[in-house]
Amino acid sequence: MPSKFRNLIPSEQFAVEKDRYILYINYVCPWAHRAIIVRALKGLEDIVQLVEVDARDPTHGWYFSGHRGPERDPIHGCRWLKELYLRADPYYNGRITIPLMWDKKQDTIVNNESADIIRILFEAFDPLLPPHLREVNKGAAAFIPPHLRTGIDSLNSWVYDTVNNGVYKVGFATSQAAYNEHISRLFQSLDRLEHHLSQAEHYPYLFGQHITEADIRLYTTLVRFDVAYYPLFKCNMRMIRLDYPRLHAWLRRLYWSEGPETNRGAFKSTTHFDVIKRGYSSVAAGNGIVPAGPVPPIMPL
Repeated sequence: MPSKFRNLIPSEQFAVEKDRYILYINYVCPWAHRAIIVRALKGLEDIVQLVEVDARDPTHGWYFSGHRGPERDPIHGCRWLKELYLRADPYYNGRITIPLMWDKKQDTIVNNESADIIRILFEAFDPLLPPHLREVNKGAAAFIPPHLRTGIDSLNSWVYDTVNNGVYKVGFATSQAAYNEHISRLFQSLDRLEHHLSQAEHYPYLFGQHITEADIRLYTTLVRFDVAYYPLFKCNMRMIRLDYPRLHAWLRRLYWSEGPETNRGAFKSTTHFDVIKRGYSSVAAGNGIVPAGPVPPIMPL
């Protein structure tokens, strides 16, 4: 089901202002992790508030448990994320998803589509940032440089279908035939990505010398692959660390970098393997038993 709330910033209703917007996230969710990474890469910590929704009920969805995040929503005091959706639209009957961008001034949802949210975060708040962090001034180092936009959009499209979403199609397959189809497509795409990185113009990142949107969108799936999707979603034909040397090097390069290209470690500081493994264990295994391995969760460079 498509996301219902697809407003943009800036727009007539939603102006660019400091401390006006909240980003509701969970560190298990790869879709939310994209937005967390972009917020850190752009240095928006003092501009866009981050609120962790740290638990999920099988029936009622995301809620504030107080275990990692707050016990209740800091603005309205509600316990269930669903209450915010209904506050924005009393007749809402769609899925309760994160990430969610909320406008404190209008008291409503701006957007709940992760692809939209990361593009909002790329540029919307640039007027509030130092000149060197503004996309218009970054040239080839922009997250979506104009000359690469078509290639990035194309790669994002098939990666979304067969990798980002593909691991879920495998993990939640309800027949052997569906499982076989989706796991085949998943590993064909991983093979394709491995080949992509073998080309000189696609090194050290997916589109060359600089991190782009495509790297961020792929990272949040692949950093979960060996620790969650391989053991818990039966994506177990091959492992990133053992069978994809270029993807493995690319993944570690992003995770371990603490240089200016990652704004001092945006990937590492937002990746919490213990939370990820525990979260996927409760969803996939049903008994909450967390796999011990692999050890370490990510290899050194």
